[in-house]
Amino acid sequence: MSATFFGHPRGLATLFLTEMWERFTFYGMRAVLILFLVASVSTGGLGLDDKTATAIYGLYTAGTYLAGLPGGWVADRLIGAQRAVMLGGTLITTGNFLLAISASPKGFYIGLLVIVLGVGLLKPNVSAIVAGLYPEGGARLDSAFTIFYIGINIGGALGPIVIPLAQKFFGLRAGFGAGAVFMLLGVLQFYFTRKYLGEAGVRAAPIHALGSDTTLVPRSKEWTRFWIGTASLALVVLMSSAGWIPMDALRLGQAAAYVIAGMAILYFAYYFIFADLTTEERKRGVVLVVLFIGCALFFSGFEQAGSSLTLFAERYTDRMMGWLHFEIPTGWFQSLNSIFIILFAPFFAWVWIALARRKLNPSAPAKFAVGVMLMGSGFLVMAAAAAIVAHGSKVLPYWLLMTYLLHTFGELCLSPVGLSYYTKLAPKRFVGQMMGMWFLALSLGNLVAGLIAGEFDANNVAAMPGQFMHIVYFSVGLGAILLVLSRPVKKLMGNVE
Repeated sequence: MSATFFGHPRGLATLFLTEMWERFTFYGMRAVLILFLVASVSTGGLGLDDKTATAIYGLYTAGTYLAGLPGGWVADRLIGAQRAVMLGGTLITTGNFLLAISASPKGFYIGLLVIVLGVGLLKPNVSAIVAGLYPEGGARLDSAFTIFYIGINIGGALGPIVIPLAQKFFGLRAGFGAGAVFMLLGVLQFYFTRKYLGEAGVRAAPIHALGSDTTLVPRSKEWTRFWIGTASLALVVLMSSAGWIPMDALRLGQAAAYVIAGMAILYFAYYFIFADLTTEERKRGVVLVVLFIGCALFFSGFEQAGSSLTLFAERYTDRMMGWLHFEIPTGWFQSLNSIFIILFAPFFAWVWIALARRKLNPSAPAKFAVGVMLMGSGFLVMAAAAAIVAHGSKVLPYWLLMTYLLHTFGELCLSPVGLSYYTKLAPKRFVGQMMGMWFLALSLGNLVAGLIAGEFDANNVAAMPGQFMHIVYFSVGLGAILLVLSRPVKKLMGNVE
């Protein structure tokens, strides 16, 4: 394959654009989702109360991360990564189309489920194909993922700008229609340029019997499991649509949080008891647990962006640009995180390298602690803004801008570091499973974020400063504990840097 895309195989451009349009659609739709859920029925929304709407939001965002686990399994065991990406993109397009045209809440919820399944198929597998283009690994693969990450954030920045504009000028559901159109562009360009991917991700991996590198297992058994799972999901959806299974979003969200937390506890119990670990691996496993908890708690605050902070921007922020006679669409604030990442990620990467040269690079637990405290400091800004609102005034957008900047700094301290150390600390035979656990932590954090957002009462603005301060106390306190524990936890990491 000739190097025609920033010195990389042309196939990288295919994957860059596929993921860019997927993130464009995902973040653009996410920027308008909560507003659609709480908008009155007369304006075309669903007219839900805040508690129900934020619970649905949390279930949706959590589901997209959870779906990556079966999505990766389907690609690995059944159809290969390329087909999984095509199917995933098609489902995302279809789901957004359903959101745009659904005449009933049930149809809307089915659209959300279809998007969740689509993201679960596309998101993990498009990254796997990137790795497949570079079987030799090394620096070129690191460079490729850096370019790929730029595509993610370009999509994440543009989607929340374009889709809210469509909603503003053409109606509440037009944003979802715009998402369907742009995702369709991503699917079509993938289909017509997938020849540049070569054999990367074309076939599913051979299935070997447990403990054997030579004995192959018939793929028909895996297809049987797949169809049983698919039929079970379809049955639950049909019974829910018919009203045979009562669906309460708030209770479902609370139950799902316990289930996901239980899954994590059971997996780590299995890991420490039955995985036949060495003493060194057990010590590193403790670090993995600490990072899991830190990740879940960080994102339970960070992911207020699409729920409580979006509602704050909509209801309590003066978004009028008087000299232009233009009101800033609420969803535009959702683009700030991606814009800040594009601007500041190179700086943070340089800082870590510069500190490492001077042997001052903080350990992974210390970086997690700093990230959590930066996230908490963002809510300190929001508490001050809420105090102004409680006295009867709207606030300027600068308060939200500063909050998102601090949250992005926290993310840059935590998220890339967590991904890196999860691969470094896990035994090689468990790297794939541990990446699944990382996404499980993200899922739990997103779900809890939706439940926390539901505690904000639009009819009790006076309580809002105190509620934001509770997040500050908890997150800064947690960060301080992590910082104190960072040195003994660092010792458990051994020689992993």
